[in-house]
Amino acid sequence: MGQLQERFKSYREPQKFMAAGVYPYFRAITGKQGTEVEMGGHKVLMFGSNAYTGLTGDQRIIDAAKAALDRYGSGCAGSRFLNGTLDLHVRLEKEISEFIGKDDCLCLSTGFSVNQGVIPALLSKDDYVICDDRDHASIVDGRRLAFAKQLHYKHNDMEDLERVLQRLPHDAVKLIVIDGVFSMEGDLAKLPEIIELKKKYNCSVMVDEAHGLGVFGRQGRGVCDHFGLTSEVDLIMGTFSKSLASIGGFIASDSDTINYLRHTCRTYIFSASNTPAATAAALEALHIIQKEPERIEKLWSVTRYALQRFREEGFEIGDTESPIIPLYVRDVEKTFLVTALAFNAGVFINPVIPPACAPQDTLVRYALMATHTNEQVERSVVALKKIFVEQGIIKI
Repeated sequence: MGQLQERFKSYREPQKFMAAGVYPYFRAITGKQGTEVEMGGHKVLMFGSNAYTGLTGDQRIIDAAKAALDRYGSGCAGSRFLNGTLDLHVRLEKEISEFIGKDDCLCLSTGFSVNQGVIPALLSKDDYVICDDRDHASIVDGRRLAFAKQLHYKHNDMEDLERVLQRLPHDAVKLIVIDGVFSMEGDLAKLPEIIELKKKYNCSVMVDEAHGLGVFGRQGRGVCDHFGLTSEVDLIMGTFSKSLASIGGFIASDSDTINYLRHTCRTYIFSASNTPAATAAALEALHIIQKEPERIEKLWSVTRYALQRFREEGFEIGDTESPIIPLYVRDVEKTFLVTALAFNAGVFINPVIPPACAPQDTLVRYALMATHTNEQVERSVVALKKIFVEQGIIKI
Protein backbone atom coordinates (compact mmCIF):
# COMPACT_ATOMS: atom_id res chain seq x y z
CA MET A 1 0.00 0.00 0.00
CA GLY A 2 1.33 3.45 -0.96
CA GLN A 3 1.77 6.56 1.15
CA LEU A 4 -1.52 8.15 0.10
CA GLN A 5 -3.46 4.97 0.75
CA GLU A 6 -1.89 4.79 4.22
CA ARG A 7 -2.92 8.38 4.85
CA PHE A 8 -6.54 7.93 3.84
CA LYS A 9 -7.38 4.42 5.02
CA SER A 10 -8.38 5.77 8.43
CA TYR A 11 -10.69 8.46 6.97
CA ARG A 12 -14.08 7.16 8.05
CA GLU A 13 -16.02 10.29 8.98
CA PRO A 14 -18.68 9.70 6.27
CA GLN A 15 -19.05 6.07 7.30
CA LYS A 16 -19.96 7.18 10.82
CA PHE A 17 -23.03 8.98 9.50
CA MET A 18 -23.81 6.18 7.05
CA ALA A 19 -23.88 3.72 9.95
CA ALA A 20 -26.24 6.02 11.83
CA GLY A 21 -28.56 6.13 8.79
CA VAL A 22 -28.31 9.92 8.40
CA TYR A 23 -25.79 10.31 5.55
CA PRO A 24 -27.36 12.96 3.27
CA TYR A 25 -25.10 13.17 0.22
CA PHE A 26 -25.05 11.91 -3.38
CA ARG A 27 -28.67 10.79 -3.54
CA ALA A 28 -29.61 10.07 -7.15
CA ILE A 29 -32.57 11.86 -8.72
CA THR A 30 -34.29 9.74 -11.35
CA GLY A 31 -35.92 12.48 -13.42
CA LYS A 32 -35.92 16.21 -14.14
CA GLN A 33 -35.21 18.76 -11.44
CA GLY A 34 -38.47 20.33 -10.27
CA THR A 35 -40.42 21.24 -7.16
CA GLU A 36 -40.99 17.52 -6.54
CA VAL A 37 -38.44 14.83 -7.44
CA GLU A 38 -38.04 11.10 -6.99
CA MET A 39 -34.99 9.62 -5.26
CA GLY A 40 -34.74 5.86 -4.95
CA GLY A 41 -38.49 5.47 -5.30
CA HIS A 42 -39.12 8.11 -2.63
CA LYS A 43 -40.96 11.27 -3.72
CA VAL A 44 -39.86 14.49 -2.00
CA LEU A 45 -40.54 18.20 -2.16
CA MET A 46 -37.34 19.77 -3.49
CA PHE A 47 -36.21 22.66 -1.30
CA GLY A 48 -32.51 22.02 -1.86
CA SER A 49 -32.17 23.35 -5.41
CA ASN A 50 -30.47 26.52 -6.69
CA ALA A 51 -32.79 26.71 -9.72
CA TYR A 52 -34.40 29.91 -8.48
CA THR A 53 -36.24 30.66 -11.73
CA GLY A 54 -37.56 27.09 -11.97
CA LEU A 55 -36.39 26.72 -15.56
CA THR A 56 -34.42 23.45 -15.49
CA GLY A 57 -37.30 21.45 -16.97
CA ASP A 58 -38.59 24.17 -19.32
CA GLN A 59 -39.23 22.66 -22.75
CA ARG A 60 -37.97 25.76 -24.58
CA ILE A 61 -34.56 25.37 -22.96
CA ILE A 62 -34.49 21.64 -23.63
CA ASP A 63 -35.36 22.28 -27.30
CA ALA A 64 -32.63 24.95 -27.60
CA ALA A 65 -30.07 22.52 -26.17
CA LYS A 66 -31.21 19.76 -28.56
CA ALA A 67 -30.95 22.11 -31.54
CA ALA A 68 -27.39 23.05 -30.54
CA LEU A 69 -26.48 19.36 -30.28
CA ASP A 70 -27.80 18.78 -33.80
CA ARG A 71 -25.95 21.79 -35.25
CA TYR A 72 -22.64 21.76 -33.35
CA GLY A 73 -22.30 18.27 -31.94
CA SER A 74 -21.74 17.19 -28.36
CA GLY A 75 -18.50 19.07 -27.58
CA CYS A 76 -15.95 21.55 -28.88
CA ALA A 77 -12.77 19.45 -28.52
CA GLY A 78 -10.60 22.35 -27.42
CA SER A 79 -10.25 25.54 -25.42
CA ARG A 80 -11.72 28.90 -26.31
CA PHE A 81 -8.15 30.09 -26.94
CA LEU A 82 -7.67 27.69 -29.84
CA ASN A 83 -10.29 25.66 -31.70
CA GLY A 84 -13.09 25.66 -29.09
CA THR A 85 -14.85 28.96 -29.79
CA LEU A 86 -18.29 28.77 -31.44
CA ASP A 87 -20.33 31.67 -32.74
CA LEU A 88 -22.78 30.57 -30.03
CA HIS A 89 -20.21 31.36 -27.31
CA VAL A 90 -19.58 34.79 -28.81
CA ARG A 91 -23.30 35.51 -28.97
CA LEU A 92 -23.83 34.50 -25.34
CA GLU A 93 -20.94 36.72 -24.21
CA LYS A 94 -22.39 39.68 -26.10
CA GLU A 95 -25.85 39.21 -24.63
CA ILE A 96 -24.57 38.62 -21.09
CA SER A 97 -22.50 41.83 -21.30
CA GLU A 98 -25.51 43.85 -22.44
CA PHE A 99 -27.75 42.29 -19.80
CA ILE A 100 -25.32 42.86 -16.92
CA GLY A 101 -24.37 46.34 -18.11
CA LYS A 102 -20.64 45.92 -18.76
CA ASP A 103 -18.48 46.40 -21.87
CA ASP A 104 -17.56 42.77 -22.37
CA CYS A 105 -17.40 39.37 -20.69
CA LEU A 106 -15.85 35.92 -20.86
CA CYS A 107 -17.87 32.72 -20.52
CA LEU A 108 -16.17 29.75 -18.85
CA SER A 109 -17.17 26.14 -18.35
CA THR A 110 -18.15 26.45 -14.66
CA GLY A 111 -18.78 29.23 -12.19
CA PHE A 112 -16.16 27.77 -9.86
CA SER A 113 -13.50 28.05 -12.54
CA VAL A 114 -14.33 31.74 -13.04
CA ASN A 115 -13.29 32.67 -9.51
CA GLN A 116 -10.50 30.10 -9.49
CA GLY A 117 -8.94 31.63 -12.61
CA VAL A 118 -9.85 35.31 -12.61
CA ILE A 119 -8.67 36.27 -9.11
CA PRO A 120 -5.08 34.98 -9.53
CA ALA A 121 -4.91 36.39 -13.08
CA LEU A 122 -5.73 39.89 -11.83
CA LEU A 123 -3.23 40.10 -8.99
CA SER A 124 0.54 40.09 -8.47
CA LYS A 125 2.75 39.64 -5.41
CA ASP A 126 2.62 43.33 -4.47
CA ASP A 127 -1.19 43.43 -4.51
CA TYR A 128 -3.82 42.67 -1.87
CA VAL A 129 -7.00 40.57 -2.01
CA ILE A 130 -9.56 41.16 0.73
CA CYS A 131 -12.48 38.76 1.26
CA ASP A 132 -15.51 38.42 3.50
CA ASP A 133 -14.90 35.45 5.78
CA ARG A 134 -18.05 33.75 4.47
CA ASP A 135 -17.19 34.03 0.78
CA HIS A 136 -17.81 30.96 -1.35
CA ALA A 137 -15.19 28.20 -1.59
CA SER A 138 -14.44 29.16 -5.21
CA ILE A 139 -13.40 32.64 -4.06
CA VAL A 140 -11.31 31.10 -1.28
CA ASP A 141 -9.53 28.84 -3.78
CA GLY A 142 -9.01 31.72 -6.23
CA ARG A 143 -7.55 33.79 -3.41
CA ARG A 144 -5.21 30.96 -2.40
CA LEU A 145 -3.92 30.62 -5.97
CA ALA A 146 -3.12 34.33 -6.23
CA PHE A 147 0.38 35.57 -5.37
CA ALA A 148 -1.22 38.60 -3.69
CA LYS A 149 -1.26 39.16 0.05
CA GLN A 150 -4.47 37.64 1.44
CA LEU A 151 -6.65 39.40 4.00
CA HIS A 152 -10.22 38.93 5.21
CA TYR A 153 -12.77 40.64 7.42
CA LYS A 154 -15.63 39.52 9.64
CA HIS A 155 -18.82 38.73 7.77
CA ASN A 156 -20.55 41.90 6.58
CA ASP A 157 -18.70 43.91 9.24
CA MET A 158 -17.88 47.24 7.60
CA GLU A 159 -15.91 48.50 10.57
CA ASP A 160 -13.67 45.46 10.34
CA LEU A 161 -13.29 45.90 6.58
CA GLU A 162 -12.26 49.51 7.10
CA ARG A 163 -9.80 48.43 9.79
CA VAL A 164 -8.17 46.12 7.23
CA LEU A 165 -8.14 48.70 4.42
CA GLN A 166 -6.75 51.61 6.40
CA ARG A 167 -3.53 49.68 7.07
CA LEU A 168 -2.80 49.15 3.36
CA PRO A 169 -0.77 51.41 1.01
CA HIS A 170 -3.02 53.87 -0.80
CA ASP A 171 -1.44 53.26 -4.20
CA ALA A 172 -1.28 49.46 -3.98
CA VAL A 173 -3.78 47.40 -5.98
CA LYS A 174 -6.44 46.21 -3.52
CA LEU A 175 -9.24 43.90 -4.70
CA ILE A 176 -12.26 43.31 -2.47
CA VAL A 177 -14.04 40.09 -3.52
CA ILE A 178 -17.51 39.35 -2.14
CA ASP A 179 -20.60 37.26 -2.67
CA GLY A 180 -23.55 39.44 -3.64
CA VAL A 181 -25.85 36.94 -1.90
CA PHE A 182 -24.19 34.69 0.65
CA SER A 183 -25.10 31.17 -0.37
CA MET A 184 -25.61 29.58 3.05
CA GLU A 185 -27.13 32.42 5.10
CA GLY A 186 -29.09 34.16 2.31
CA ASP A 187 -28.11 37.69 3.38
CA LEU A 188 -26.79 40.35 0.99
CA ALA A 189 -23.39 41.98 0.92
CA LYS A 190 -23.46 45.57 2.19
CA LEU A 191 -22.56 46.77 -1.27
CA PRO A 192 -23.34 50.51 -0.85
CA GLU A 193 -21.03 50.69 2.17
CA ILE A 194 -18.35 48.63 0.39
CA ILE A 195 -18.42 51.01 -2.57
CA GLU A 196 -17.96 53.96 -0.21
CA LEU A 197 -14.92 52.25 1.28
CA LYS A 198 -13.65 51.43 -2.22
CA LYS A 199 -13.64 55.14 -3.05
CA LYS A 200 -12.16 56.17 0.29
CA TYR A 201 -9.27 53.67 0.17
CA ASN A 202 -8.63 53.46 -3.60
CA CYS A 203 -9.74 49.83 -4.13
CA SER A 204 -11.36 47.67 -6.78
CA VAL A 205 -14.42 45.48 -6.17
CA MET A 206 -15.46 42.12 -7.63
CA VAL A 207 -18.94 40.75 -6.88
CA ASP A 208 -19.97 37.11 -7.24
CA GLU A 209 -23.58 37.16 -8.49
CA ALA A 210 -24.04 33.37 -8.48
CA HIS A 211 -27.11 33.62 -6.23
CA GLY A 212 -28.18 37.13 -7.25
CA LEU A 213 -28.61 36.58 -10.99
CA GLY A 214 -32.24 35.85 -11.85
CA VAL A 215 -33.33 36.87 -8.35
CA PHE A 216 -32.46 40.52 -7.65
CA GLY A 217 -32.44 43.65 -9.80
CA ARG A 218 -34.30 44.56 -12.97
CA GLN A 219 -35.25 41.36 -14.84
CA GLY A 220 -32.88 39.49 -12.53
CA ARG A 221 -29.73 41.45 -13.32
CA GLY A 222 -28.43 40.83 -9.80
CA VAL A 223 -27.49 42.53 -6.55
CA CYS A 224 -25.28 45.16 -8.22
CA ASP A 225 -28.28 46.31 -10.27
CA HIS A 226 -30.55 45.99 -7.21
CA PHE A 227 -28.44 48.62 -5.44
CA GLY A 228 -27.94 50.71 -8.61
CA LEU A 229 -24.18 50.20 -8.37
CA THR A 230 -23.28 48.23 -11.51
CA SER A 231 -21.08 51.03 -12.84
CA GLU A 232 -19.19 51.25 -9.52
CA VAL A 233 -18.37 47.53 -9.36
CA ASP A 234 -15.23 46.69 -11.33
CA LEU A 235 -15.92 43.02 -12.07
CA ILE A 236 -19.16 41.03 -11.93
CA MET A 237 -19.12 37.24 -11.91
CA GLY A 238 -22.09 34.95 -12.42
CA THR A 239 -23.07 31.34 -13.07
CA PHE A 240 -25.40 29.53 -15.46
CA SER A 241 -26.06 26.58 -13.14
CA LYS A 242 -28.68 28.29 -10.99
CA SER A 243 -31.18 30.73 -12.51
CA LEU A 244 -30.03 30.04 -16.08
CA ALA A 245 -30.76 26.30 -15.95
CA SER A 246 -27.46 25.13 -17.42
CA ILE A 247 -23.80 24.99 -16.40
CA GLY A 248 -21.01 27.51 -16.88
CA GLY A 249 -20.06 30.95 -15.67
CA PHE A 250 -18.97 34.41 -16.74
CA ILE A 251 -16.87 37.39 -15.72
CA ALA A 252 -18.00 40.82 -16.93
CA SER A 253 -16.00 44.05 -16.78
CA ASP A 254 -14.61 46.91 -18.86
CA SER A 255 -13.14 46.06 -22.26
CA ASP A 256 -9.49 46.49 -21.20
CA THR A 257 -9.81 44.16 -18.22
CA ILE A 258 -11.60 41.51 -20.28
CA ASN A 259 -8.99 41.82 -23.02
CA TYR A 260 -6.31 41.11 -20.41
CA LEU A 261 -8.21 38.17 -18.87
CA ARG A 262 -8.94 36.69 -22.30
CA HIS A 263 -5.21 36.21 -22.77
CA THR A 264 -4.09 35.42 -19.20
CA CYS A 265 -6.87 33.62 -17.26
CA ARG A 266 -5.61 30.04 -17.03
CA THR A 267 -9.00 28.40 -16.40
CA TYR A 268 -10.23 30.06 -19.61
CA ILE A 269 -7.18 29.36 -21.78
CA PHE A 270 -6.44 25.81 -20.62
CA SER A 271 -9.98 24.42 -20.13
CA ALA A 272 -12.23 22.96 -22.80
CA SER A 273 -14.95 25.40 -23.79
CA ASN A 274 -18.51 24.94 -22.61
CA THR A 275 -20.58 22.42 -24.57
CA PRO A 276 -22.90 23.66 -27.31
CA ALA A 277 -25.98 22.32 -25.50
CA ALA A 278 -25.09 24.03 -22.20
CA THR A 279 -24.31 27.31 -23.99
CA ALA A 280 -27.57 27.28 -25.92
CA ALA A 281 -29.53 26.41 -22.77
CA ALA A 282 -28.04 29.35 -20.87
CA LEU A 283 -28.77 31.70 -23.78
CA GLU A 284 -32.41 30.59 -24.00
CA ALA A 285 -32.85 30.93 -20.23
CA LEU A 286 -31.43 34.46 -20.43
CA HIS A 287 -34.06 35.29 -23.06
CA ILE A 288 -36.87 33.80 -20.94
CA ILE A 289 -36.11 35.71 -17.73
CA GLN A 290 -36.12 38.95 -19.73
CA LYS A 291 -39.41 38.12 -21.47
CA GLU A 292 -41.15 36.80 -18.36
CA PRO A 293 -40.70 39.19 -15.42
CA GLU A 294 -43.67 37.50 -13.75
CA ARG A 295 -41.40 34.52 -13.09
CA ILE A 296 -39.21 36.54 -10.70
CA GLU A 297 -42.32 38.15 -9.19
CA LYS A 298 -43.64 34.65 -8.46
CA LEU A 299 -40.31 33.71 -6.85
CA TRP A 300 -40.55 36.68 -4.51
CA SER A 301 -44.21 36.03 -3.72
CA VAL A 302 -43.52 32.46 -2.57
CA THR A 303 -40.34 33.60 -0.79
CA ARG A 304 -42.26 36.20 1.24
CA TYR A 305 -44.83 33.56 2.17
CA ALA A 306 -42.14 31.11 3.29
CA LEU A 307 -40.29 33.74 5.33
CA GLN A 308 -43.54 34.72 7.05
CA ARG A 309 -44.47 31.13 7.86
CA PHE A 310 -41.05 30.16 9.24
CA ARG A 311 -41.03 33.24 11.47
CA GLU A 312 -44.57 32.54 12.66
CA GLU A 313 -43.62 28.97 13.59
CA GLY A 314 -40.61 30.03 15.64
CA PHE A 315 -37.71 28.98 13.40
CA GLU A 316 -34.43 30.85 13.72
CA ILE A 317 -33.72 32.12 10.20
CA GLY A 318 -31.06 34.80 10.74
CA ASP A 319 -30.77 37.85 8.48
CA THR A 320 -31.78 36.30 5.17
CA GLU A 321 -33.10 38.68 2.51
CA SER A 322 -33.40 36.16 -0.30
CA PRO A 323 -35.01 32.87 -1.41
CA ILE A 324 -32.26 31.12 0.58
CA ILE A 325 -33.64 30.52 4.08
CA PRO A 326 -31.27 29.15 6.75
CA LEU A 327 -33.00 27.12 9.45
CA TYR A 328 -30.48 27.13 12.28
CA VAL A 329 -29.87 23.90 14.20
CA ARG A 330 -26.53 24.77 15.87
CA ASP A 331 -25.44 21.16 16.36
CA VAL A 332 -23.60 19.05 13.76
CA GLU A 333 -25.15 15.67 14.55
CA LYS A 334 -28.66 17.10 14.91
CA THR A 335 -28.22 18.83 11.54
CA PHE A 336 -27.67 15.45 9.88
CA LEU A 337 -30.56 13.93 11.83
CA VAL A 338 -32.96 16.74 10.90
CA THR A 339 -31.99 16.37 7.23
CA ALA A 340 -32.67 12.61 7.32
CA LEU A 341 -35.98 13.00 9.18
CA ALA A 342 -37.08 15.68 6.73
CA PHE A 343 -36.26 13.40 3.79
CA ASN A 344 -38.29 10.58 5.35
CA ALA A 345 -41.14 13.07 5.78
CA GLY A 346 -40.94 14.00 2.08
CA VAL A 347 -38.91 17.24 2.26
CA PHE A 348 -35.44 17.57 0.71
CA ILE A 349 -33.21 20.19 2.38
CA ASN A 350 -29.44 20.61 2.53
CA PRO A 351 -27.32 20.29 5.68
CA VAL A 352 -24.69 22.99 6.20
CA ILE A 353 -21.84 21.95 8.49
CA PRO A 354 -18.15 22.91 8.90
CA PRO A 355 -16.18 23.99 6.94
CA ALA A 356 -19.11 25.71 5.22
CA CYS A 357 -19.97 27.33 8.57
CA ALA A 358 -18.70 27.52 12.15
CA PRO A 359 -19.57 24.48 14.35
CA GLN A 360 -22.00 26.57 16.40
CA ASP A 361 -23.75 27.88 13.26
CA THR A 362 -24.86 24.62 11.60
CA LEU A 363 -28.14 24.82 9.74
CA VAL A 364 -30.31 23.27 7.09
CA ARG A 365 -30.60 25.31 3.92
CA TYR A 366 -34.09 25.75 2.46
CA ALA A 367 -34.23 27.33 -1.00
CA LEU A 368 -37.16 28.37 -3.15
CA MET A 369 -37.94 28.32 -6.85
CA ALA A 370 -40.41 30.41 -8.83
CA THR A 371 -42.37 27.22 -9.53
CA HIS A 372 -42.99 26.37 -5.87
CA THR A 373 -46.53 26.89 -4.60
CA ASN A 374 -47.66 28.22 -1.25
CA GLU A 375 -49.29 24.84 -0.64
CA GLN A 376 -45.93 23.06 -1.09
CA VAL A 377 -44.29 25.54 1.26
CA GLU A 378 -47.02 24.97 3.84
CA ARG A 379 -46.59 21.20 3.69
CA SER A 380 -42.86 21.56 4.22
CA VAL A 381 -43.22 24.04 7.10
CA VAL A 382 -45.62 21.71 8.92
CA ALA A 383 -43.28 18.73 8.48
CA LEU A 384 -40.18 20.66 9.52
CA LYS A 385 -41.90 22.25 12.54
CA LYS A 386 -42.78 18.79 13.86
CA ILE A 387 -39.16 17.63 13.47
CA PHE A 388 -37.63 20.77 15.02
CA VAL A 389 -39.96 20.53 18.02
CA GLU A 390 -39.31 16.80 18.52
CA GLN A 391 -35.54 17.43 18.44
CA GLY A 392 -35.79 20.28 20.94
CA ILE A 393 -34.56 22.90 18.45
CA ILE A 394 -37.81 24.85 18.66
CA LYS A 395 -39.06 25.18 22.22
CA ILE A 396 -42.80 25.30 22.80
